[in-house]
Amino acid sequence: MSKDWENPGLLARIGGALTTTRRVIVNLLFFGVLILLLFLIFSPDDKPQVDRGMALVVNPGGMLVEQRSGTILDRAIDRALGQERPETLVRDVVRSIELATEDDRISALVLSLDELWGGGLSKLETIAEAIEGFRETDRPVYAIGDRYSQSQYFLASHADEIFIHPSGQVMLTGFGSYLNYYKGAIDMLDVEWNVFRVGEYKSFVEPYMREDMSDEDREARLAYMNDLWDAWLAQVGERRQLGPDDIEAFIDGIPDNLEAVDGDFATLALEIGLVDALLPRDGMRDRIIEVSGRDDEHGSFRQINMENYLLAHGDDKKQGRGKTIAVIPAVGPIMDGNQPPGAIGGDSTARLIRDARRDDSVEAIVLHVDSPGGSAFASDVILRQLELAQEDGKVVVASMGSVAASGGYWISMAADEIWAHPTTITGSIGVVAMFPTFEETLKKIGITSDGVGTTEMAGLFRPDRAMSDDARDALELSIQHSYREFIERVAEHRQMSVSEVDAVARGRVWSGIDAHRTGLVDELGGLEEAIDAAASLAELEQWQVRYWEREPSWREQFMADLLGGASAEVLGLNESRLRQAPHRALLEDLKADLERLDSFNDPNHLYYYCAACDLRQ
Repeated sequence: MSKDWENPGLLARIGGALTTTRRVIVNLLFFGVLILLLFLIFSPDDKPQVDRGMALVVNPGGMLVEQRSGTILDRAIDRALGQERPETLVRDVVRSIELATEDDRISALVLSLDELWGGGLSKLETIAEAIEGFRETDRPVYAIGDRYSQSQYFLASHADEIFIHPSGQVMLTGFGSYLNYYKGAIDMLDVEWNVFRVGEYKSFVEPYMREDMSDEDREARLAYMNDLWDAWLAQVGERRQLGPDDIEAFIDGIPDNLEAVDGDFATLALEIGLVDALLPRDGMRDRIIEVSGRDDEHGSFRQINMENYLLAHGDDKKQGRGKTIAVIPAVGPIMDGNQPPGAIGGDSTARLIRDARRDDSVEAIVLHVDSPGGSAFASDVILRQLELAQEDGKVVVASMGSVAASGGYWISMAADEIWAHPTTITGSIGVVAMFPTFEETLKKIGITSDGVGTTEMAGLFRPDRAMSDDARDALELSIQHSYREFIERVAEHRQMSVSEVDAVARGRVWSGIDAHRTGLVDELGGLEEAIDAAASLAELEQWQVRYWEREPSWREQFMADLLGGASAEVLGLNESRLRQAPHRALLEDLKADLERLDSFNDPNHLYYYCAACDLRQ
């Protein structure tokens, strides 16, 4: 007996299809209307208004960076949850100041620096140059703050007047580079930390094989830090009409100097000439009201902050007209594969370069490098794309930021010209390999390893087995080969002899000014100078600059816009950064070391990485 319900007729099937289609259409319409409503609810208001006489408040938060970390959606989610790591793009700060310089509606520049965590000296110098450009218009620049760290004070020193809270302080300490060394812990745990390196200055592996800093590492770090500190002293001293000896006397004589003013840091800063006035917050506001007028609604001076000012001026992905100069950020550690913004991926960064070289509108590529290096394999994948771009007739210029060392130098070396700031940290031409094994550690808790293999090389790189002599020999030969290839490639691209490169390599770190002297870079200057050089090499009379980065998909953009409306305050979370206690800073350092180890994913376990580039301000 047949079952009609198991074999529906044609009309039934048509009816079912129509019902399904109707449901799909209704659902699509429903979700379409829902998405539209959500977009209207959370979409940003009209562009902020810039009224004549307003002061522009430059208020960078977190770390100054050349590229924000994570995708636009990642950042939106973190922001909504109150977990975002604050970062400010250097080019956003510079662009806001440059726009204000040409905008006669802006009456003054106010540097509000309390939320700035820091940034490399070259980044601070780039912003300082823009501030100086504004000062040349004879409009005032004020710095306001409860207190000033060394990075904050560098920018504040370029103001016409520096105000500080009577209970505040100016904390200047000089530059330092201090590491945690793990050999004692490694020995206690019976870990066999197998280390291979070429270059006596290649210090990346030293924390795992020593209990203190080597003489070579100490020498190299002090050399470049002294160059950077001399630059810091010279620029701050010139603006504040203080000699380098005056500032160093302030730092070295803190106890005696404080005793003379009954321990009052703010008064000491005023007497030394580091600040111009001690004012409470309302007093600072009143001083600026004299220039920009009063905003009665908010009880402050008439102002627009940097973010809203940029929104008022719209997008700046392209500047100028004519052929394109593509600025490709190479920011963060170099890792194999695809990586999000804020890290350099062998595949993802190479893809950006490949897309730019295949674009007929692009005449030149400026690789903007801010990286201590990382994976040797990924570095070479990126370098090859730059070489192919040159073979395709594109001009390639490397612009080094605060750090462009080891792998950061590898991806720069083929450029037609290499530009670096005098305070760039670069070099570190050398190779390291590490492979820890834990067989003795595991024995302590009763775990052993045994097995069979079809060859002597089977199970060669297992962390639960002791490294064999064959494995050691293989890695040693590999890094020797990689080092020879490194210096030979540098010699080829820099038109130097191999012996000349070797003399300035061996893992040694250089300041930009010394790298220029030794021939590792061509010219001293920042990104704008590098862009101008690229235009000149490409023989362009007019050009547009495009920051060549991965564009978010419409889904990512929509979700980011949607989440942007759900602030951390709505979720009951606090976005403000608490002042970091000393023990917290130590834990963060330890966490950073572990995360750095975890990020190393070179398929051959070989790294062009600069550990000596870690500079604390």
